Amino acid sequence: MKKQILLAALSIFSLGAFAQETPSFGIRGGASIGTLKGDATSSLNSLLDYTNGAINEAYRTGFYGGTYVNIPLGNGISVEPALYYAQKGYELRGELGIKGAEFIGANAKARLTTHYIDLPVVLKADLGGFQVFAGPQVSYLASAGLRTTAGVLGFNLLNKKMDATQQFNRWDAGITGGVGYQFANGVNISAAYDHGLSRVDAGQNMNAYNRSVKVGLGFTF
Repeated sequence: MKKQILLAALSIFSLGAFAQETPSFGIRGGASIGTLKGDATSSLNSLLDYTNGAINEAYRTGFYGGTYVNIPLGNGISVEPALYYAQKGYELRGELGIKGAEFIGANAKARLTTHYIDLPVVLKADLGGFQVFAGPQVSYLASAGLRTTAGVLGFNLLNKKMDATQQFNRWDAGITGGVGYQFANGVNISAAYDHGLSRVDAGQNMNAYNRSVKVGLGFTF
């Protein structure tokens, strides 16, 4: 799957050789709302030896930012490779079985934060300012951290951090697509959905995949 995604990215990028206008550069950043789908709960539970009780999944909100190059092909069509730093991950909420405090019922959170370098290469169509785009994306995991907290009656019973990088694959491949609007002064807004196609579990034993939404504000120079 990674080879196919990389080949698709290179194929789209190669279209830039047919650019009919001067490429433009820009910066973009905003909110990244991530989660894991599939066996997400099981993959994180394997890191938590004290999980006990009902577990609910929640989205992990972070940020992303980086730069892009827009290469016009003519007739409102362009190729746009980009390089972003993006926070992803997800959160579990439920009850932890803590020795000596089980009778109280401790509310707990386990937050996974993954730090990725995303390289999307999209085809973009400009329809009078309104834009639609889609293409492949390859991502590299820089690091992953897990923080667990638990408290009752206003008291903090647990606050633990651990490095979870080795539990996840370094490389992820997927597709991305979305919509945006380019203003005449260079400012643009966009919303994109990233759909991971590679298992994030390093052991390849669980079907857990990255999913995220990016909402950003950019400026084209």
